[in-house]
Amino acid sequence: MKASQFLISTLKEAPADAEIASHQLMTRAGMIKKLGAGIYNYMPMGLRVIRKVEAIVREEMNRAGAIEVTMPVVQPAELWQETGRFDKMGAELLRIQDRHARDFVIQPTSEEVVTDIARQEFKSYKQLPKNLYQIQTKFRDERRPRFGLMRGREFIMKDAYSFDKDRDAAQISYQTMRAAYKRIFDRFGLQYRAVRADSGAIGGDLSEEFQVIAATGEDAIVYCPNSDYAANIEKAESLAPTQPRAAAVQAMTKTATPGKSTCADVAQLLNLPLANTVKSLVLATDETNDKGDILGSQVWLLLLRGDHDMNEIKVGKVEGLANFRFATVSEIEEHFGCQPGYLGPIGLQKPVKLVVDRDVAVMADWVCGANEADYHLTGVNWGRDLPEPAVVADLRNVVAGDLSPDGQGELAIERGIEIGHVFYLGTKYSKAMKATFLAENGKPSEFEMGCYGIGVTRLPAAAVEQNHDERGIIWPDAIAPFTVVICPIGMDRSEAVKTAAEKLHADLLAAGVDVILDDRGERPGAMLADWELIGVPHRVVLGDRGLQEGMVEYQQRRETAATKVPVDEVFSFLTSRLA
Repeated sequence: MKASQFLISTLKEAPADAEIASHQLMTRAGMIKKLGAGIYNYMPMGLRVIRKVEAIVREEMNRAGAIEVTMPVVQPAELWQETGRFDKMGAELLRIQDRHARDFVIQPTSEEVVTDIARQEFKSYKQLPKNLYQIQTKFRDERRPRFGLMRGREFIMKDAYSFDKDRDAAQISYQTMRAAYKRIFDRFGLQYRAVRADSGAIGGDLSEEFQVIAATGEDAIVYCPNSDYAANIEKAESLAPTQPRAAAVQAMTKTATPGKSTCADVAQLLNLPLANTVKSLVLATDETNDKGDILGSQVWLLLLRGDHDMNEIKVGKVEGLANFRFATVSEIEEHFGCQPGYLGPIGLQKPVKLVVDRDVAVMADWVCGANEADYHLTGVNWGRDLPEPAVVADLRNVVAGDLSPDGQGELAIERGIEIGHVFYLGTKYSKAMKATFLAENGKPSEFEMGCYGIGVTRLPAAAVEQNHDERGIIWPDAIAPFTVVICPIGMDRSEAVKTAAEKLHADLLAAGVDVILDDRGERPGAMLADWELIGVPHRVVLGDRGLQEGMVEYQQRRETAATKVPVDEVFSFLTSRLA
């Protein structure tokens, strides 16, 4: 490829709405151009990256025995109505009508369509297992699209769906896909972690996210540096404290805390560690009839240590709290006789259901609200000032320094960007859509399913977040738009430079190297700045002065200085570096 035949449109400044590095740099490098909110043109330079991502994904999916299909972007609403998702899915599902007023959706994912294929095509257990995948455009009508390709509305995704005869077989399919994903992400050349994820309402432990490590990541990843344990913050378990509760040494005292409504303010006022305070979180659950009318409500009080944060996923797994909401101010006042900020478990106006975090259950001489404005209770103790807690559960997010659940050391936390997810679905969709096959016993049985996604257009943005510097992008070799760029200085003025550059270009092309020759005649400074911004990982610079000495300059994008290489050795030097 020659640059004069390609489309290179770099910018000196990023658009004002570009908030993170990947959005700024991919726009400046001419890889994407905004068409509308969360909708982008993939320009030739960016499309080359996307096509390389797709090629790796496709190779490894095929290697794992998956079968490629393509399912329509526009899908009939009838299938989505079978599973109830047409009504249950929120505004992110874009619904449209055709000229005959028939309902359709713009697919954000394809569980319904692929299940429809399976119930038509797979009639017997003898045809299983099967795994169908596609690399296809998706659309989710994000409320606030931002961060370029990181949270766009239209995007490309690889989604795969496995069909098995029973749970044991489905777990084998799951592990096959998990192994394929590890091969895929290893080939991308990115630092990533496979982390345990919450399975939501479906339950079970077969759910993992693949996270690219980046300081700007939206997810907190919990891991043990001494082992393979890794989980997202929602899934990571806080181990029960091993130390016994200390003996009470203080009397419970009502203490004035004027204007101090947070645990941090109270701890500062009383000159106590924040870990000595207890925060009160008030939730509610509603009893409803078949029409959705609320028949009654139950108020709950959760107690967490003042320096800990509630984990909503864990709370939702406490018996009775699956569909919790935060209590209203009127509900709080009715049960506590006080507005939020000074709440506690002692002296309630009406009874509530109490759930206590594991760490709070072993605390002694703790501080909590007195259910009176501007007052807290100090020296509170279980068994003396209030009954021992009946319900104790893991309610909090883990923090760095907590013990790892596998016993291999302390936990650490870093940020990550989710770019892949493997998930065991069970019979959620096959049951709803009556998708069955004839089992070995001759009776109809519902497919056991799994789904497996990779964000094809999100992945390049995640790669840039992990790999950039003040000069621009630093692509890993496997997904760079070009692997090598040849930068001739004064090619339009020197026949020697032109001949040497074109020969190297031809030799590399013949060897199958993805190379581009910059023959645009740009000034050296502007030319080199363009390629540093674009992030091509290997660069060769040729000029008259160097050629007179029999040398060219090679520089890897991460290196701070160039290396002189003899002209007659540059081809073998490059191919050895690329091997």
